[in-house]
Amino acid sequence: MKTKTNINLIILLLPVFIILASCEQQKSEWQGTIEEVNGVTVVKNPKEPMYGENVFSLEEELTIGEADGKEEYMFSRIKSISVDEKERIYVLDYGEGHIKIFNKKGDYIQTVGEKGQGPGEMIAPVTMVISNQNEIVVHDRTNRRLNFYSLDGAFIKSLSTAEVSLVDFNINSKGNIIGQLVKREKKEQFFELCKFDSDFNLLLIYGSFPYPFERQTSKAFESTLCWTVSKDDNIVYGYPDKEYEFRVFNSQGKILRKINKKYNPLKIPKDIKNKIREQTEEIQGGIKLEIPKYYPPYNWFSLDDEDRIFVQAWEETEDGRGYYYDVFDSEGKYIAKVKLKYFLRVWKKRKLYVVERDEDGYQIVKRYKVTWNIG
Repeated sequence: MKTKTNINLIILLLPVFIILASCEQQKSEWQGTIEEVNGVTVVKNPKEPMYGENVFSLEEELTIGEADGKEEYMFSRIKSISVDEKERIYVLDYGEGHIKIFNKKGDYIQTVGEKGQGPGEMIAPVTMVISNQNEIVVHDRTNRRLNFYSLDGAFIKSLSTAEVSLVDFNINSKGNIIGQLVKREKKEQFFELCKFDSDFNLLLIYGSFPYPFERQTSKAFESTLCWTVSKDDNIVYGYPDKEYEFRVFNSQGKILRKINKKYNPLKIPKDIKNKIREQTEEIQGGIKLEIPKYYPPYNWFSLDDEDRIFVQAWEETEDGRGYYYDVFDSEGKYIAKVKLKYFLRVWKKRKLYVVERDEDGYQIVKRYKVTWNIG
């Protein structure tokens, strides 16, 4: 009887042993190094991640958007999406000049703003942020201002950006505006990453970076500034010119960490080069086009709500519908390589919100449950 009980116990526990063994097999010891250099933590990562495949999965939960149906669920040209603490979904429609708000279940709540130049109106809204101060903040590029609304849609104020060329912005937990600008001095142009107060007065310049456009030689796949703000107000930025490296500095501009990874440069295929030449030869206007041999080390990155850094590589997935992403933990260790077909996205409470296109090319918003199979 006792023997039979032991056998039954082993049978019941066997799946658990298999799962634990599987997790152990797909994880390897991190092969990188961490050292302090002149007060800065330098994290050097190997080419291969700590975890193998199948550590990251998505499960579709919700779809918002209709090609034919109620107007409240139709979109013209989605430019930005945001999610608040109640998991309400905000969709910025560039084509219509307004924001549509949906509840957690995907039900339409209301529309905020409209086309125009008056108070609270928008002409070319390109970026939207939900701040920790419970405000919807929208960058209207044509009106050259930031519009502020309450979460129930009431217009609060506008801040003029007419004195600067604002490219992108975010807002930290203190209500400071982090802005990427284009600056010109004499014949030189460059990006500048700055911090402003809530009235858009300059507080700090984090740094200046090359601005690769508007010159006599046009270079395809030019590196450009990538940056974002972490939940503890650190700035993560990178300029992927020659090295696979990005940096983390605090809200006062002090560099805390340098993170790099070994990688094999990815060649630009001949057919891609030919396609670029065909598309640009009619619009170059005498500007010489240069196409490098290799892609830049990476293209873009974002943070999830646990400060994992998702770095988009130039390597496409096998079906050509997405890209591979290198994932680093909050310390900068290279933990996984995953596939994602989405570019415009938001991470919130272990959910991924994205803008996709249906089979007819119509824009829709989807929400996925995110699962990490990490021991």
